[in-house]
Amino acid sequence: MPDATTPVAALKDAIRAFAAARRWEPYHTPKNLAMALASEVGELCDILRWLTPEESVAVARDPVRRESFADELADIANIVFLLSAHTGIDLSDAVAAKMIKNAVKYPAPE
Repeated sequence: MPDATTPVAALKDAIRAFAAARRWEPYHTPKNLAMALASEVGELCDILRWLTPEESVAVARDPVRRESFADELADIANIVFLLSAHTGIDLSDAVAAKMIKNAVKYPAPE
């Protein structure tokens, strides 16, 4: 499922089906998902803790650390997709709208 060919909707459908098969939906409230998201971000930060900027860049080049990093990044993405699905917020629309706001707030230098 490479990024270039996988729609966001397919990812959201896949993670929702995974959760549904395990009967996890009652626990997937916005509050619980936000708390889970914070926990997963903490796990991602743990991989990078105390590294220099150069060492943090090298994480993606080391096969073992890259896999751990990718696992945590996937956990974060899965929770974001679940939050989007459970709140009815279209993630693609939200990202596009936020990019417009950011372009106004942080204009590119001329």
